[in-house]
Formats: sequence, structure tokens, C-alpha cells
Amino acid sequence: MPVEEWSPSPNFSSREGRKIIAIVDHVTAGSFPGCLSWLQNPAAQASAHYLITKTGRIIQMVKEGDKAWHAGSVNKPNWSLYDGTNPNLYTLGIEHEGQSGEALTEAQYQSTLFLHKELTLKYDIPIDTDHIIGHYRIDSVNKSKCPGTGFPWNRLFKDLEGGRSDVKKVVVFFSSGDYSAALAVSSKLGGVAMFCRNGAASVHPDAMAAGQVFNVGGPKLGHAGEVYMSGQGAIETMGEVVTNYKGGKF
Repeated sequence: MPVEEWSPSPNFSSREGRKIIAIVDHVTAGSFPGCLSWLQNPAAQASAHYLITKTGRIIQMVKEGDKAWHAGSVNKPNWSLYDGTNPNLYTLGIEHEGQSGEALTEAQYQSTLFLHKELTLKYDIPIDTDHIIGHYRIDSVNKSKCPGTGFPWNRLFKDLEGGRSDVKKVVVFFSSGDYSAALAVSSKLGGVAMFCRNGAASVHPDAMAAGQVFNVGGPKLGHAGEVYMSGQGAIETMGEVVTNYKGGKF
């Protein structure tokens, strides 16, 4: 999974043995990094498993096997799978940086699409409007605008139903120092998913399964469709990115 970083929140508890059956999408109603800080603040009594920023970063705050505190308050729910118990026990929560009513950026959309694909496959979650929902379905009173009218439900379901064959290009970067260069490449490619290697020689298998890999920083991966851009340090690597872009490689 293309998790750029693990940034834990203390706000979690046990699932009490419950099975994950659904995904709940949210909007932060705030900007990064402030929204991340809030979800890590014990006083907030709130968290989510993942946060997706406008630049497409996927940040994990709570392990999937634990209960994040993202949708525990139930108020006039409109959700057939609600069984009277705390929804946090059997759901995964994904926060999206932004305000209610705002559209996701393309980079943000591509990252949330990738994350939804991975989670639905991993936990055998059906792709339908009962198993992938907005927070408003659980609390229609206080969270009626979460994630809001800008959330691309139709596009998301259409792309999820199309499977993973549409993942043609991905960007892989070696470490956090290569993030800016990798983001520049992803943006030029239309906001494709990015994977961080965290200094490792290998990368997640899903990145290697893509048709073309744009490798920014670090050693080569040996992918048949690899476009390799690396230098001695972040500045030289960015120079290699510029050179490849001017050369028509992407």
C-alpha cells in the first residue's frame, strides 16, 4: 500500500474481535498539517486510519486492526449495516484534507482510489453504497456535510468496479528527501499514485505490477517499464527529473 509515512495517533482502542466490513469516508474541514495534528491530539478524542492530503500523500495514523475513533457517534443513521453497536468496531475511516463541498484534487483522488482498491480487496469489502459510505450516513444531523457534495462518489464507484487494470503508471521515491521531485513527476502525469520506499531496495508489489514505474531517487528497481531519475542528493535528483521531462520521458 502506498503509505508515505506512519504518523501514529494515540486515539484508538480495540475492535473487540469484530470483522471489518465497510469503509467510511470523511472530510477534515481543515488544512494539512493542522488536521493531522488535531487527529493526533488526545484532547480531540478523534482519529482515522488514514489521512489523504491534497498533494496525494497517504498518512496512516491507526493500524487497521485497531479501532480508530472516526464515526462512533450515531444520530439518525441511514445505513442498512448499522447494527446498534459502535460503527468504529467494524469500519475503516479515511479522512480527506479539505472543506465540505470542495472537490478532491486529482492527486488526492488517485490516492484515495488506490487506497479504496487495496482495502476492498484485502478485507473482501463489496463495492456498493452500503459498504463504502460517507460519515453522514451514520450521523445525518451533525455530520450531514461529511464528506460533502464535492466528494466524487460516482467516479469512485465506477473506477472501483473497473478493477485494478487501470493502474498504468506509478511514481516511486526512495525517501522523504525525494518527495518534492516525486510529486512534480506525479503532477505532470496527472496525479498518479506515489509509493515511498522508505530507504529500502524493494517496493510494494502493487507498484511493480503497474505498466510503467517512474523511479525517483535510490537504486534501480529492474522494472521493464522503469524511467529512472536519481542523483547524489535531492537537488541532483530534481535535476534528473527536469532533464527527463525536457527529454519527453513523461
